[in-house]
Amino acid sequence: MNLEKYSIGIGDRFGRQGTAQLDAFLRAQATGVTITPVWNKSNREHQIIGTTPADTRRAADQAVRARSWSGSYFVDADHIGLKNVGAFLDSCDFFTLDVADFIGQPPDPADLAVFTKARQRFVGRLAIPGLDAGMDVKAAKLEQVGRTYLRAVQEAARLYRHIAAARGSSAFVVEVSMDECDTPQSPLELLLILDALAAEHVPVQTLAPKFTGRFNKGVDYVGDVAQFMREFEMDLAVVRYAREQLGLPASLKLSVHSGSDKFSLYAPMHSALKRFDAGLHLKTAGTTWLEELIGLAAAGGDGLALAGDIYEQALARFDELCLPYATVIDIDRRRLPALAEVRGWDGERFAAALRHDERLAQYNPSFRQLLHVGYKIAAEMGTRYLDALARFEPVIAENVTENLWERHIRPVFLGV
Repeated sequence: MNLEKYSIGIGDRFGRQGTAQLDAFLRAQATGVTITPVWNKSNREHQIIGTTPADTRRAADQAVRARSWSGSYFVDADHIGLKNVGAFLDSCDFFTLDVADFIGQPPDPADLAVFTKARQRFVGRLAIPGLDAGMDVKAAKLEQVGRTYLRAVQEAARLYRHIAAARGSSAFVVEVSMDECDTPQSPLELLLILDALAAEHVPVQTLAPKFTGRFNKGVDYVGDVAQFMREFEMDLAVVRYAREQLGLPASLKLSVHSGSDKFSLYAPMHSALKRFDAGLHLKTAGTTWLEELIGLAAAGGDGLALAGDIYEQALARFDELCLPYATVIDIDRRRLPALAEVRGWDGERFAAALRHDERLAQYNPSFRQLLHVGYKIAAEMGTRYLDALARFEPVIAENVTENLWERHIRPVFLGV
């Protein structure tokens, strides 16, 4: 099972926006650019919302039928490990193997010796096309990389074999996630990780490395764009080399996690993808839920009241909601508007504060990030929230489609 050149991980926490999301992909298709939708939802999100992977599969299948989508599509078991993968085996055909917790764990000395010996062929001057300069590889560096990443590679292999035993080795797409760690991988480290995955016979099709800067949820990139682009281009060069030299799948490509709303990166990313003729998996998630809130607010009346109620509870439960996402949000509590002020807003004012459009003076990234992590409140509302999604479906769908098409697909994959 192969993943096409371009793909987007599209979160849909409440499973109601599949057709609106597909409408954006159909727009891309009409321009001659095919992008594969991958519905992704983590175990944590399922637990908070009270859904199952089967619900995600059902919603994706229904959307595909409703829009007569003829291309490939997948359902991603997002950020899973051996402890929770079992619930995803029947419903998913894309598995994001989250092994970041194993980075830095000391490997067995015998395993480390095997790892180092197997990579001796890289010692010396290594030239990779696309990198500005060659790399001087020393044996000591091989050992250091093994100490840092070997346990993570072994866990990825163990998890892959577990899934393959249940589904068959060719019945799913493998992504390996190493982005949730402290330090970006160097080009050499990325190469050695990919080589070790190949030696373990893990047919990885996308790999999510760690990049410099902060990839906070639902807001723009925070960091040095030029530095990010240097890392991104070096990683593209390494991935191309790995496809050609290491026996990994021809579909191997980079995955950018928390990739939604990183608007300052999109134009240079597009240029780099064209220069390397490279594929990309752009993983998004919570922005669909935010577009639901924007649509509810813009609808006015009961929709606006519901959005205000969610903000009221989010303020009251700030610490509870933010704690699980503490490493991927930066909220300035001083910038959060008072509840009385928000209650006085009309729908357009609420939407303007929440919508990620930095041209608007009303846009408030702290307000947006708090509501981003506040989906638990909507889940607790049960039918009140879901009935509102159905009632105000036209305006919500318009926002969902426009966000995915105008702000993400066009700049990243079409360069416009």
